[in-house]
Amino acid sequence: MFGVFDKPAPDPNQLFLTDSPWPLFIILTTYLFFVLKCGKLFMNKRQPYNLRKVLLVYNLGQVTYNGIFFGITFYNLIIKQICNWRCMEPFPFGHEHKNLERYVHYAYFINKILDLLDTVFFVLRKSYKQISFLHVYHHVMMCCGCYLVMRFYGTGGHLNFVGMLNSLVHTVMYFYYFLSAYYPGLKASLWWKKYITISQLMQFLMLFSYAAYILVFSRDCGYPACLLLVQIVQAVIMIYMFGNFYVKTYVQAKKKQQ
Repeated sequence: MFGVFDKPAPDPNQLFLTDSPWPLFIILTTYLFFVLKCGKLFMNKRQPYNLRKVLLVYNLGQVTYNGIFFGITFYNLIIKQICNWRCMEPFPFGHEHKNLERYVHYAYFINKILDLLDTVFFVLRKSYKQISFLHVYHHVMMCCGCYLVMRFYGTGGHLNFVGMLNSLVHTVMYFYYFLSAYYPGLKASLWWKKYITISQLMQFLMLFSYAAYILVFSRDCGYPACLLLVQIVQAVIMIYMFGNFYVKTYVQAKKKQQ
């Protein structure tokens, strides 16, 4: 099954954790085993851990990480416009922006691995209701997708737009988590929590629209149509699941309270 990875990678100088599928495979397998089975057994007779200080550091670190990432991508894609928005293909080796593209994509990949700690903290705090199919699927899909594109196609391209939008949403989301951990009594009064879900829905709607636009109106673009189709399908899946979450959490719950 893993023979497909014998194909030479587009990047001859693979970065740490990207030169083989095994590191990510082991990380994700361990993650799924822990959050779905082993972790719950471990916590069965234990009290929830108080991870307030850990969460403060982790969430503030994620705000900083995602904020810097968004700033870099926004500056280069929107202000400097180093890419052609109608056809963002990876830069060839030797291009002045190639190393920037490589390390930005790699930084995004590493951040998706760090995101897995969210679920680990849920298990250690016994917040099992937050470990939904949507939550786990989203984390695993982002890790796998980011790695597979990097391994078989290369860094950058239209996925730069994905990273820019996603990092902006995550900056706001982790800032909310930071405030919730720093001011536990303030959590219920943070009225803008539902707007984080709305921003996620808008993010996937924009990703769907952009990929569809490139697929239909930029047929001369060398970016693989199959990757654009995958982006469209994933956007539809996430819109459905996040939309369903929003309706159940904020619409139906409000009706029950009334």
